[in-house]
Amino acid sequence: MTALREQLLSVSRRLSELGLNRGTSGNASVRDGDGFLVTPSGMTVEEMTPRDMVWMSFDGKAQGGRQPSSEWRFHRDILQARPEVGAVIHTHATFATTLACLHREIPPFHYMIAVAGGDTIRCAPYALFGSQALSDAALSALQDRKACLLANHGMIAVGRDLDQALSVAVEVETLCEQYWRALQAGEPQLLSDAQMAEVMEQFKGYGSWKQD
Repeated sequence: MTALREQLLSVSRRLSELGLNRGTSGNASVRDGDGFLVTPSGMTVEEMTPRDMVWMSFDGKAQGGRQPSSEWRFHRDILQARPEVGAVIHTHATFATTLACLHREIPPFHYMIAVAGGDTIRCAPYALFGSQALSDAALSALQDRKACLLANHGMIAVGRDLDQALSVAVEVETLCEQYWRALQAGEPQLLSDAQMAEVMEQFKGYGSWKQD
């Protein structure tokens, strides 16, 4: 468990270094035995230590001296519903959040949309942070996907482990920035269903993005 705590803290710090999270915004989790570790509530990454990571069981009970992130419900529900997922990252990254505030689904304007597992990155409808309604909306938007936007909120990225979840989060923010910039010049030309099907087939053997 110590190694996982250190990995979770390391990824949380990396999210801050990359500018994907600032202050106390965002959170992350990693599967751990018959439960999961999640970042604590209301702490900056500079304050956190591995001991501050909160272990939770899938029935929602927390252990340790810290309160879990207010978003623990969608971390729990995603890990419980998706056995292939080992880690969940939530960020308030600037461009993802900008498009989420516009309730914009990210269409196939670029072939790298496929890193999120399909031909779009969906935007879940707005729900209060920390609520079961938000978790339910996120689960629906993440169906057959590795990432989604949360309306008026941010993004979620998942992966088989923390490294992959971080890679997905970074790529999604890059795509959101590219899409936002393209929209400033006009309406991007989208790839067709057939073209995206070819991309998805190609991605099955594409390095770190190899389909699970």
